[in-house]
Amino acid sequence: MDFQFAQEKEESKKSQLVRWKILIADDEEDVHSMTKLALKKFSFEDRGLEFFDAYSGKETIEILKNNPEIDLILLDVVMDSDDDGLVTVKQIREELNNKIVRIVLRTGQPGSAPEKEVIINYGIDDYKEKTELTSIKLLTTVVASLRTSHHLKTIERNRIGLTKIIEASRSIFKVGSLAKFTSGALTQLTSILNIAESSLYERNINDSFFATLKGSEFKMIASSGKFNIKNRDCRVVPEALEYLNKACLDKKSFFDDDIYVGYFESSDKHIIFLYIEGCRNLNEEDRNFLEVFSHNISVAFDNICLNKEIIATQKEIIERLGEVVESRSKETAYHVRRVARISYMLALASGIKEKEAYKFKLASPMHDIGKIGIPDRILLKPGKLTPQEFEIMKTHAQIGYDMLEGSHKELLQIAQVVAHQHHEKWDGSGYPQGLSAENISIYGRITAIVDVFDALVHKRIYKEAWTLEKTIDLIKSEKGKHFDPKLVDLLLENIDEIKKVIKELPN
Repeated sequence: MDFQFAQEKEESKKSQLVRWKILIADDEEDVHSMTKLALKKFSFEDRGLEFFDAYSGKETIEILKNNPEIDLILLDVVMDSDDDGLVTVKQIREELNNKIVRIVLRTGQPGSAPEKEVIINYGIDDYKEKTELTSIKLLTTVVASLRTSHHLKTIERNRIGLTKIIEASRSIFKVGSLAKFTSGALTQLTSILNIAESSLYERNINDSFFATLKGSEFKMIASSGKFNIKNRDCRVVPEALEYLNKACLDKKSFFDDDIYVGYFESSDKHIIFLYIEGCRNLNEEDRNFLEVFSHNISVAFDNICLNKEIIATQKEIIERLGEVVESRSKETAYHVRRVARISYMLALASGIKEKEAYKFKLASPMHDIGKIGIPDRILLKPGKLTPQEFEIMKTHAQIGYDMLEGSHKELLQIAQVVAHQHHEKWDGSGYPQGLSAENISIYGRITAIVDVFDALVHKRIYKEAWTLEKTIDLIKSEKGKHFDPKLVDLLLENIDEIKKVIKELPN
C-alpha cells in the first residue's frame, strides 16, 4: 500500500512537498468539518492536504478559477438548487475546460440525481451517497482520486514540458549570436523546469549561468537569479568552479545532488558550460526534459559555431578579393577594411538594423571589384587621366555589377549594389546610371562618401594624403551635390570614432 499517516515520515522531507489540494463544496458546515476531521492525519506519497471551502456552485467555480491546480473536488449535488452540483460539473468541464481535476459527487438525496444517469451524462469520477462515506471509504475514495489526478497531471506536465522544449528549441535555433543564444536558452530552461501547477516540490529554479573557458579562466556569458551579471565575461563564482572543472575534465554533462552542469562542445572544439542550482528535487521527468533540451542546446550551439565559421570564411574571402584589387592598383589593403568599418558605423547611425548593417560591412570591400577589368596602363597611371582614359576607368562600376550579377546570396547581392552605385552622386551627376538622391541605394550613398573620405586622407599613386581639415572642408562643400546631406552630417558627428579607425588601420 502506498499511503500512510504523516507521522510515519520525516517532517523535513514532507515540508518540501506541495500538499494535495482538495475543494469541499457543500452548503452544510458540518460536512466541511467532518470531512476535514476524517482526513486530518491523511498523507499520500508523503504529501499532506490543503483544503478549500465552497458553499455553492458559484463559489466552487470562483475558487477553481483562482486555483486551477486543485486535485480533487468533493461536490454536493444539492446546494443553491436541486441540481446546483450537476450544473457546476458542466461548468468545470466545459466552460473552464478543466479535464484534470477529479470530481467526486456526493449526495444526501440520491433520488434527486439518479446515479446511472449522472455517471453517464456528467464528467464525474465517482458518485457517493453521504451515508456510505465512512472514514475508511472516504480515505479510499480520496486516495484513488489523488492517484488518478497525479497520473493525469504527470501526463499533462510531460505534454507541456515537451511543448515548451519544442517552442524553446525553435527559438534558440533561430538565434545567430552566442550571447543572445545563451541568454534565450536560460529563459527557456527556467520556464521548462518551473511548471508549478503539477510540480511535486515547491521550487523556483532560476539560479543559473552559461560560461566559456578563456585560457585557464571560466567566464560567465549569460546568467540569471543570484548569478545575474550586468556585464558579460564576468568571472565564475568560486563555488561553481569545482563543477565546471569536473565537466571540463570528463567532457560530459552530469547531475550532482542540487547541481546540474551541462558540457557542450562544438565540432570546431569551442566549449560552453551550463550551470544550474536547485535541481535536488527534480523528478525523472524533469531530468529527462533537461537532458532533451540540453541535447538541443548542443546542436544549436554547434550550428552557431559552424555559421560563424562560414561567415568568417566569407568575410575573409571578400576582404582578400578587395585587397587583391587594391594591391593591383598599388593601394593599401587597409583601405577596404577601413571602408568596411566606417561604412558599418554610418549604416548604424543612419538607422539600418544591426544585422543588415553587418552584412553591408562584409560586402563593402567589394566596391572596387570591377577594377580587375581595367587595363594596367590606366589603373596604374601615376598622373591625371585623360578624358578618354577616365571614361574607361568609369566602366569598373558596371564591370563589378556584371561580375556579381545573378547571385542568390544576400551578401553578394549587397556587394553588387555597392559595386554598381558607389560612384553615383546625390545631384544625379554620377555614373554609371546617373541616379540621384534616394534613387541611389543607401548602400551606394554610404560607400560613396566613405570611399572618397578615406581616399582623400591617405596617399594614393596619383596624389599625396590630404589633411583631415582639408578633407572635411571638401566633404562639406559637396553636401547635397556629391553626397547625401544626412550622411555628411552623420560622418561629421562621428568623426572622432572615424579617426580611431584610421589610427588603428594606417597605411
